[in-house]
Amino acid sequence: MTRNLINPASLHPAPGFSHITVAEPGKVAYFAGQVALAPDFSVIGGDDLGAQTEAAMRNIEIALKEVGASWGDVVRRTIYTLHPTEYEVMTAAIEKVQKSQEHPAQTIIGVTGLAVPGLLIEIEVTVRLPS
Repeated sequence: MTRNLINPASLHPAPGFSHITVAEPGKVAYFAGQVALAPDFSVIGGDDLGAQTEAAMRNIEIALKEVGASWGDVVRRTIYTLHPTEYEVMTAAIEKVQKSQEHPAQTIIGVTGLAVPGLLIEIEVTVRLPS
């Protein structure tokens, strides 16, 4: 098995990791956790969990397009957040971006901090690649 490491130019640089790993041969891609960072590493959404969730989901959307996938191809989602009990806020933001109320298997994990100060949420997904 080989792997293909992908870093979409529209996302912030990935120091020490890759945004996407595609296992080949195969049909599965593993996406690094995406956060509310702009390409210049500024935090999007301030201290608003909903706005940060939307921004992280938009970054996932960029990565999905990079490998020819869509929201319907996401088979697993893991959310790391400083506010794990605010799942209604996160769910509303996720549904707004993916334009659907259908959700893959998901786990929400409460954390005490993320890699960049000011971040409230990080979302990683596993994707079944289209044939």
